Amino acid sequence: MSIDRRHFLKASMATGLALGFPQLINAQRNKTYRTALVGSGWWGTNILREAVASGRCKPVALVDVDTRQLAKCHAEVARWTSDQPTHYEDYREMLAKEKPDITIVATPDHWHALPTIAAVQAGSHVYVEKPIGHTVMEGRAMVNAARAANRVVQVGTHRRISPHNVSGRKFLQEGGAGQIGMVRCFVLYGGGAERPRPIVEPPKELNWDLYCGPAPLRPYSEGIHPKGFREYLDFANGTLGDWGVHWLDQVLWVMNEKWPKSVYCTGGRPIKGPAVLTATEQTTDSPDHQMATYKFDNFTATWEHRKFSDNPAEKGENVGCYFYGTKGTFHMGWNRGWTFYPQGRGQQEIHEEAQLNLPDGQNIKGLWTDFLEAIETGRKPVCDIEAIHYSTNMSLLGMLSHKLGRSVTWDGAREQCLGDPAADRLLRREYRTPWVYPKV
Repeated sequence: MSIDRRHFLKASMATGLALGFPQLINAQRNKTYRTALVGSGWWGTNILREAVASGRCKPVALVDVDTRQLAKCHAEVARWTSDQPTHYEDYREMLAKEKPDITIVATPDHWHALPTIAAVQAGSHVYVEKPIGHTVMEGRAMVNAARAANRVVQVGTHRRISPHNVSGRKFLQEGGAGQIGMVRCFVLYGGGAERPRPIVEPPKELNWDLYCGPAPLRPYSEGIHPKGFREYLDFANGTLGDWGVHWLDQVLWVMNEKWPKSVYCTGGRPIKGPAVLTATEQTTDSPDHQMATYKFDNFTATWEHRKFSDNPAEKGENVGCYFYGTKGTFHMGWNRGWTFYPQGRGQQEIHEEAQLNLPDGQNIKGLWTDFLEAIETGRKPVCDIEAIHYSTNMSLLGMLSHKLGRSVTWDGAREQCLGDPAADRLLRREYRTPWVYPKV
């Protein structure tokens, strides 16, 4: 039977045991964590790879609604270790039988909340992918569950630990760009019109009903699974919900903020064309472009994405944030690191290259190391569930405003839209029977 570290420390002090704090930490660091993966696709496999590479985690279970994904992931695991994780279709059965120390949740967005909450209530620490939820109140329920269970929940917003993001934040917070008055976040890609895909029977290897889970039982078309789900609003929140969380998180992290005062978002599908869902065919239904404005007390942040008109006219990296300050402009990027462009003539630009890990060009390794240290010391992780709940809300509130077609005023302390019952209704959604929306 495992003993909670804090309870053990209190008991040790009360009974006069000689075991000191440093010795306890060393004992924790010798522990091997039984680790389960829920959502065994490409990205979940990347996370599990780093867990195994830490030398501290033993993969005991792989969970997925698609047996093809399980087979691919298992083949990868066999390259790293002789461990033979058990396969499951349903995370609930896995938690009951395996009782893992750590659970990785790398499912589509609409499946982040329920497995995370069930895992912490079963005694597991959790590494969950961003965005933490599909709706605002899911995120709040996840935060509350993690705190009630005293479990560490790390979120995969790994830019908070990437070396150039950390040094860039330090540069900005020490006044390198002066007073910041505006931040522009963006992701710009090419694309064009979308042709509907025929509705077909799901593959025999895929449990489509369980894939949809608490979301509506949407008809199946090729392209949704395994990687296209983000563009279907039943399962995710488009590019704003995907990429937006990373870069809007940088805004809150650098500027030491938790939430905006108001949000206005507009966009549409003028290039992709109207969303289609008939008895025989369907398209995605997320916007092909969006622009959102977030008002804070001392600055304004904007989000912009576009999935058309890829062109050489817009030089530089096609993702990131521009922080506009009184001393110049600072670009926080991804593959190209960060660059500061001074305002004064003749001043030298300052640049720092990115340090990213292969094979995914990210920094999961550092985030996993931080996750284990947080478990072992009792501190909050770098990407603690509550901090990234606020970052996720930035994206979700943008989508909420887009759906309403107007701005909303946000009371972040109460997590309500001020005087706006219609907006508040969009902070959650009805779950499909028999799934039950988590209690806040």
